[in-house]
Amino acid sequence: MLPMLGQLLKQMVRKPFTNIFPAKYAPKNVKKFLEGVQAGKIKIHPPVELPEWFRGKILYDREKCIGCKACIKVCPAKAIEFKEEEKKIKIYIGRCIFCSQCNDVCPVNALSMSNEFLLASDNKLDPNLIVE
Repeated sequence: MLPMLGQLLKQMVRKPFTNIFPAKYAPKNVKKFLEGVQAGKIKIHPPVELPEWFRGKILYDREKCIGCKACIKVCPAKAIEFKEEEKKIKIYIGRCIFCSQCNDVCPVNALSMSNEFLLASDNKLDPNLIVE
């Protein structure tokens, strides 16, 4: 019990690790909040600084891709599909686990990770969640 009390006291005085993005407090009406942001009346807090090794949404350079299918073979989530007629790939971000194995195995560096992390959508086939 005594070690827990020490931990509790530390946590009471320590600065929180959470981020206040997009607003310090949850808005009562999200629609009005978003309208206020678009109108410039409400200022949102910027997201936290990301470390340089952060693995966000995959970027794909179609011109560099040689269609070797190495990325498809190593993808544990089966998030990459080969488009036979074009000899190019299609990545479903909704399935991706952001492991970066496809980036590591690509012989021509056609794949890389971005810092983009705001990817939520209620549609798994949202154009923002498919990289071609």
